[in-house]
Amino acid sequence: MIAAIDFSPTHVGIALIGAFCLGFSKTGFPGLAILNVLIIAELFGARESVGIILPLLIVCDLIVFPMFRKFATWSQIWPLLPATLIGIVGGVWLLARIGNETAKPIIGGIILTMVALQLLREYKRSFLEHLPDSRPFRWISCGGIGVSTMLANAAGPVYSIYALVHRMKKEEFLGIGARFFLLVNVIKFPILAFGIPGVGQLALINAESLKLDLMLLPGIVAGILLGRKLIAIVPQRVFEWLLYGFSLIAGLRMVLG
Repeated sequence: MIAAIDFSPTHVGIALIGAFCLGFSKTGFPGLAILNVLIIAELFGARESVGIILPLLIVCDLIVFPMFRKFATWSQIWPLLPATLIGIVGGVWLLARIGNETAKPIIGGIILTMVALQLLREYKRSFLEHLPDSRPFRWISCGGIGVSTMLANAAGPVYSIYALVHRMKKEEFLGIGARFFLLVNVIKFPILAFGIPGVGQLALINAESLKLDLMLLPGIVAGILLGRKLIAIVPQRVFEWLLYGFSLIAGLRMVLG
């Protein structure tokens, strides 16, 4: 059963902060999107947050895709899809069978894993660069992307690890990511709205969640517009450490209840 969404000014106001974080993340601080996941999950329920966030992500993807489309082609995307789709099906099966009390620690665990992957990517880059760029690694990475994006809309760090091992240039990383996540998120939309026959019914995207998304769109736009200006002012290292610390505390809170 889907819980009713609280449209009180307090909840919507705090959710706008989360939407701002999501928009801001597209301007150069991708890890900030994790804060949006934590805020929306805390306000509206862990399971419900998955359906609320997805349309906002698609809006961001539609804005970002034209900026980087020239740096990749669709032929680079198709090999990533099979394992990703298998991970998505696994995520649907799990989401259809758990309640918020179970979903909350699972999403918290995913957040903590994403933080660990970000730190591993930053401080053990040489180790990651020596991992074999093989078919098994691609299947494991893309399967992880499918599960994490389905359960928590938080697949960015997994993709970052895959790109690092694959030795992608920055432009290629942005171009492939823009196409890949736009396609994956569009695929997820009807799945979160209706589920997959024989796997599980979800209905996590509905009239109420879309109404909330419309109310949160100003936060997305403000995050993208202001982020472009603030990115040159905020020291990135200070910002990243604050992000790691906040995400660690919030993720532990979700895991421990």
